[in-house]
Amino acid sequence: MSFQDIIFYFFSVVLVGSALGVITARNPVHSALLLVLAFFASSGLWLLLEAEFLAITLVLVYVGAVMVLFLFVVMMLDINLDRLREGFWKWFPFGLLVALLMAGEMAMVVMGKQFGAGDMPAPPSRPEDYSNTKELGRLIYTEYVYAFELAAVILLVAIVAAIALTLRHRTGMKAVDASKQVAVKRADRIRMVSMPSEKKE
Repeated sequence: MSFQDIIFYFFSVVLVGSALGVITARNPVHSALLLVLAFFASSGLWLLLEAEFLAITLVLVYVGAVMVLFLFVVMMLDINLDRLREGFWKWFPFGLLVALLMAGEMAMVVMGKQFGAGDMPAPPSRPEDYSNTKELGRLIYTEYVYAFELAAVILLVAIVAAIALTLRHRTGMKAVDASKQVAVKRADRIRMVSMPSEKKE
């Protein structure tokens, strides 16, 4: 067993253990921290696959932004843990069945000879000046440009829909209408009043 295999099994065990901890931890803060550990283990696996850009993106985007925000939200909200655990044992057999089915399918793909997984050749060696970031950008903007643009449009529609669904028009609030302010004339706001001057006695 080579050193790379040892590193792979180490990150795999950490990833599976932390993923199980996310769904079994009683404290949501602990679940969020275990999810951060799962992201780090996944980035380690990406590094083993020579996908450095995806690994650093996973750490920066998910761990550095999304999970930190999620962790602050979880810590700031007063979550009723008893209410969250109400339906756990009710749906546990169904979730266990789905997990076993997924694990069986993955085992068939990885270890089954009918899928050709055991006959896969070793990845070709890359030159020293090879950049997977450059190669990823070339593939996205050449061969997969239509799929990339379609995904971008779908995400844009999802953002607009989320803003439209969460937008609430509150009644009774004072707001400034810029068009009415621009259309105001001097005669509408100022009135000249002629008053007699006062005489001192």
